[in-house]
Amino acid sequence: MFAKFTKDMKATHTILIPTMIDPHFRFMQGVLRDEGYKSVLLGENRQNIVEEGLRSVHNDMCYPALLVIGQFIDALKSGEFDTHKVALLISQTGGGCRASNYINLLRKALEDSGFSYVPAISLNFGSLDENEFSLGKKSLLKLFAAIFYGDLMMGLYNQCKPYEKIKNQTNEIYELCAERIKNLTDQRSFFNLKKNFKFILSQFAKIERDDKPRIKVGIVGEIYLKYSPIGNNGLNAYLIRENAEPVNTGLMDFVLTCIYDAVYDKQLYGKGGVAYYGSLAVAKVVEFFQRMMIKQMKCFGFRAPSPFSEVRAAADGYIGHGVKMGEGWLLTAEMVEFMRHGIQNVVCAQPFGCLPNHIIARGMIRKIKQNYPQANIAAIDYDPGASAVNQENRIKLMLANANRK
Repeated sequence: MFAKFTKDMKATHTILIPTMIDPHFRFMQGVLRDEGYKSVLLGENRQNIVEEGLRSVHNDMCYPALLVIGQFIDALKSGEFDTHKVALLISQTGGGCRASNYINLLRKALEDSGFSYVPAISLNFGSLDENEFSLGKKSLLKLFAAIFYGDLMMGLYNQCKPYEKIKNQTNEIYELCAERIKNLTDQRSFFNLKKNFKFILSQFAKIERDDKPRIKVGIVGEIYLKYSPIGNNGLNAYLIRENAEPVNTGLMDFVLTCIYDAVYDKQLYGKGGVAYYGSLAVAKVVEFFQRMMIKQMKCFGFRAPSPFSEVRAAADGYIGHGVKMGEGWLLTAEMVEFMRHGIQNVVCAQPFGCLPNHIIARGMIRKIKQNYPQANIAAIDYDPGASAVNQENRIKLMLANANRK
């Protein structure tokens, strides 16, 4: 029987959160704080994380599972925390593959490592957990707003950092905006998305940039490896060092994909009922605010992402919307949407041996190249035994091909 998080622990325990995507998780941490939860975002000491993951998780398991669990076990063994007064928070979508199974792998790893008394909390929207951990409706709305702010800042950073004239000016603006938004989570103005979008955009617009063209490289893949610098060996920063501009789609697209699962279930299988209408209503509201963000980005002269309606349409003729495992049809659609907008160079980050991602990513490359002959797609496998040098050499070869074209 696993340890459970109780209401009393809210006052005594600190919740540890794994690293994946910044600044999104910083804003989410602010939301937890406003609900009365103490939390800590874990660091990125990669080597210890990998070693602990290999000890705690069978090496045939998914690489992201190994890293997330390794990060937790490493933190518990570090001596930085009173292990009798911490809990671990991990997301769970309720679908197939990694996003649902990590919680059980984590609890087994805790038992094997002598930490069976540490509660592991599942953050989900489907009542999948037995812990007494909950967020109010207002906090759930804050999480959606946090994702929008994070997506906007991530996109602006990548459009400014490779071109900045004044060294580290982009980082300074990024931190200024991140602190401002994080400090707004307990205020009503946090929900004033349009005003806050304008503030963030106005700050990034101050950055002095040169007009020397850089190779644009789209990043797709398994969600953890796509965003996490631990999982992809700092892919985003590496591309910038190689004089390229990384282009990453927002986390909100993944959230919308999960929401649309119920919509497509109704269309494909005739089931859904209340879930169908509820999901459709939520999706329409989220897409409204996404279009607002896109409009503001264009007003300030920045390249905006595609509306989710166009991303969904990009899958047509390539893959069905009933494909849900892994990142499902979204991964294929993202690659096609990059091609439509002239971003012909793409890095696909995937765990070695991940069957869903090999089908929806590597398996779709040939079809995409038939329609876009200039497509320059590098599928990069990540696992504990993969050499970072080898991965970087593969990416350098892709960039060399882009320069020749």
